[in-house]
Amino acid sequence: MDDFKALVAERTDDDVKRELRTLGPDDLPDGDVLIRVAWSSVNYKDALAVSPKGQVAQASPLVPGIDLAGEVVDSGDQVLVHGYDLGVAHHGGYAEYARVPSDWVVPLPDGLDARGAMTLGTAGFTAALSVVRLETDGVVPDDGPVLVLGATGGVGSTAVAILAQRGYEVVASTGKTDQEDWLKGLGASEVIDREETSGESDRPLEKQRWAGVVDPVGGEATAYALRTARYGGAVATSGLVGGISLKTTVMPFILRDVSLLGVDSVGTPIEERREVWTRLTGDLSPGDLDRLVDRELPLDEVDGYLDEVLGGSGRGRVLVRVGA
Repeated sequence: MDDFKALVAERTDDDVKRELRTLGPDDLPDGDVLIRVAWSSVNYKDALAVSPKGQVAQASPLVPGIDLAGEVVDSGDQVLVHGYDLGVAHHGGYAEYARVPSDWVVPLPDGLDARGAMTLGTAGFTAALSVVRLETDGVVPDDGPVLVLGATGGVGSTAVAILAQRGYEVVASTGKTDQEDWLKGLGASEVIDREETSGESDRPLEKQRWAGVVDPVGGEATAYALRTARYGGAVATSGLVGGISLKTTVMPFILRDVSLLGVDSVGTPIEERREVWTRLTGDLSPGDLDRLVDRELPLDEVDGYLDEVLGGSGRGRVLVRVGA
């Protein structure tokens, strides 16, 4: 194994220094699977991991990148890895090589290559897991519309596409109303402004609207989802970009039988993880993956883009060509 390129973030006092470095085999962490990385992607959590105030990174120096796809060096098997400590406490996907524990590894499902896997990535997996949680709680297409918050983001846009493919009436909420045509192309039947779904209210309950909600936002948006969910509805929440506080009452739960479902894609047991990935190429497929891609970046351009992510830049998925 030769030396290789990697984006490295290293904390220095109150700042984080980021630069492309040449690393060697001894710089890789412990693990029993060595992967030649072909593709990664950019997620909000990646930006937090390299931000001085992000409170995400648990190691320094750190190679960010919470997901990756590529080839196992010893066997040639095509695999993907995401979640667990990857890109947070364990060197991640923004490097030409990665070494990880074998029980983090997911074989690429049939019909999915490394680029397609990262078009889905952590965001697509989280979207699929959110839909699984809603349906396990009893939500079906005949129950009524499903609201997707943060719909132009990676989780939101993939959720719109998955739900539409499964026959749901999808209402997409976004602050980027100029993306209405794109969201409708993914399958949304209606697009509403984020102002409607994120405002504060003194009312514990409002008009019943949603059979289910996919919520990768958090904060006021989660409170809105709870007080507007239909009787017996469910809210699957997975994000905190809108804040970590939740101002609500017990009213949605005890008067409308609403369920608040937590969705964690980081620690999902490996067998469930592999099952959901297999379903992402079958009954949970979002359809044409290229519709979700906003741009592709080479490894040496990722650092500059990470600052834009915290400002809400972009839409859909941003891919990183590492060794492809």
